[in-house]
Amino acid sequence: MKINNQNYQSIWLDESDPSVVKVIDQQKLPFFFETKELRSVDDIYCAINDMTVRGAPLIGAAGAFGIYLATLEINSLTNPRDHLANAARYLVSCRPTAVNLSWAVAYVMEKLSFDLPPEALSERARVAAIEICETEKEHCRQIGNHGLKLIEDIYQNNGEKPVNILTHCNAGWLGCIDYGTATAPIYFAHDKGIPVHVWVDETRPRNQGAKLTAWELGQYGIPYSLITDNSGGHLMQHNKVDIVIVGCDRATCTGDVANKIGTYLKALAAHDNNIPFYAALPSSSIDFSIADGLNEITVEVRNPDEVTSISGFSEGTIKSVRICPEDTIAVNYGFDITPARLITGLITEKGVCRATEKDIKKMFSDKIK
Repeated sequence: MKINNQNYQSIWLDESDPSVVKVIDQQKLPFFFETKELRSVDDIYCAINDMTVRGAPLIGAAGAFGIYLATLEINSLTNPRDHLANAARYLVSCRPTAVNLSWAVAYVMEKLSFDLPPEALSERARVAAIEICETEKEHCRQIGNHGLKLIEDIYQNNGEKPVNILTHCNAGWLGCIDYGTATAPIYFAHDKGIPVHVWVDETRPRNQGAKLTAWELGQYGIPYSLITDNSGGHLMQHNKVDIVIVGCDRATCTGDVANKIGTYLKALAAHDNNIPFYAALPSSSIDFSIADGLNEITVEVRNPDEVTSISGFSEGTIKSVRICPEDTIAVNYGFDITPARLITGLITEKGVCRATEKDIKKMFSDKIK
């Protein structure tokens, strides 16, 4: 993606110092565009934990680079195997819902050979982390191609009227290294000249829709309207939504999808109004080891301060203000589970399939052990 005519992805190695991982600081957007340098496993952990980086594919890539940075910490006094195993456990413990984190960390660890000298070990980890980034970017590009066909069909069937798309949270290039998952088909449709308009959920409590998706779409010149989270059902009832496309943090082999809190309610409204509801995701977000999303996916419970306060821009700085009585007790569930029966289909790098165990296993037979 381009920012001020310069190409960016949301995580990369510093060309002048390969011991530095650079990321776009998503906590500062859309008010300030800043990059941040991560130099250690602790830096990676904190960046994921405080959501300087967020989005399932990006979290995975950050975890992969975390293992790479861990190899740089190995010295003559360090047991490489124990050091990297501890780093892996530490990174994976950071955020439990998105499967990409554990998948990416495990992928890099499997590429390592502990009979190698530290320099060769680091090089192997570096190559694996970059490979994950490039693979996820390509998968998002393919998701864009497959999702584009859905938007094209709606455009043609609706008499070439603008296609109204509703999305939730941010499943864009910021959270996916490049292209995005839910946004990739939108970008591709726009590039092809199909008029699109996006309904952008604010996505409380951290407002990733208002802050990140709105910023991304604006940078790309795509028309959008920001709405409150609870407006989606009303818009669907009044035929103002043609298709819902959301991202995914973890899907089961049966098609259940974990995504940002509020996704389930959008799926219910879409189902009630006969509006197609799709989850866009790379195969790295599918956990083939589980079948029951409601009972097997761990839903992250985050700091209640995110609910009792809200941050915004005022007088040249980002400020946080409380929005409720001081002694309010709040609960902050980060995700919910949308059951497969409410999902029209999954948009993946291999194509679009129904959210059923049969179709998923047929499409990803190479990944079923």
